[in-house]
Amino acid sequence: MKLEELNDSLIDTLYKGIAEVATPKQKRRGLLIHALQEIQKEYNYLPEDVLRQLSKKLEIPLADIYSTASFYKHFYFKPRGRNVVCVCMGTACHVRGASKVLEKFKETLHLEEGETAPDLSVTLETVGCVGCCGLAPVVTVNEEVIGSVSPKKVEEIIQTVKAEK
Repeated sequence: MKLEELNDSLIDTLYKGIAEVATPKQKRRGLLIHALQEIQKEYNYLPEDVLRQLSKKLEIPLADIYSTASFYKHFYFKPRGRNVVCVCMGTACHVRGASKVLEKFKETLHLEEGETAPDLSVTLETVGCVGCCGLAPVVTVNEEVIGSVSPKKVEEIIQTVKAEK
């Protein structure tokens, strides 16, 4: 969805059931999360200039947009890599060596946790639990879950990530 498409008729189309009872302001606010998701899908983060345009288009103060976006962990204000490598640090993964796996990723990618490579090829993150404890330690690359990861397997994962331009 392009920002220029955000008009009252689109809002009415998306919210047919409430069009009669909701005010235009309520309908625009109701569209905010969806608009933020679409912007992040297009840019891989929420660029400030685009948020300013959204603020004008939806007639929502920029501070309210930032407040809403910062409430949710899945919105990002800094550019992220095309590939996101996430090391699970949950209890099962921790006990089975996740910290050694994370250190190997840091060493090999030359990134700290939460950093993105300058060429935007990869972002390195950690998470509290992926929910695949039986496969511990677990790493996700984008949406793919990789289990039983050892420091030796890190090189193979990185080669796969680099091959997926």
